[in-house]
Amino acid sequence: MSGPIELLVCTTCRRGQQPEADRPVAGARLHAALAEQSLPPTVALRAVECLSNCSQGCSIVLRGSGRWTYVYGNLSETDDIESIVDGTARYLHTDDGIVPWRERPATFRKNCIARIPPLEATDD
Repeated sequence: MSGPIELLVCTTCRRGQQPEADRPVAGARLHAALAEQSLPPTVALRAVECLSNCSQGCSIVLRGSGRWTYVYGNLSETDDIESIVDGTARYLHTDDGIVPWRERPATFRKNCIARIPPLEATDD
């Protein structure tokens, strides 16, 4: 394992719906739901604003030093909590951030928006 990771959650995602004055948008609800989960202590849950996937469901990012970064979208703030927690744990237990395809939760296999190489990547 190569150290701690971050789970970034877009708190402005609204899943194509107009914000309601008395209710937080879907992304904020996803962040709140994940904050209630028992994430490993080496996972830093962070709220971020706008990952530019506003109308396509909630979006998250998994990143860590020396690891590939993954952006996932089209997530539900109610139905995908277990999959996000599972996928985050699997990501945490890799050295390079690459979880074998068949070991990823189906939600992650179907909703990957981007895979970004580590900053430390070389031009090999």
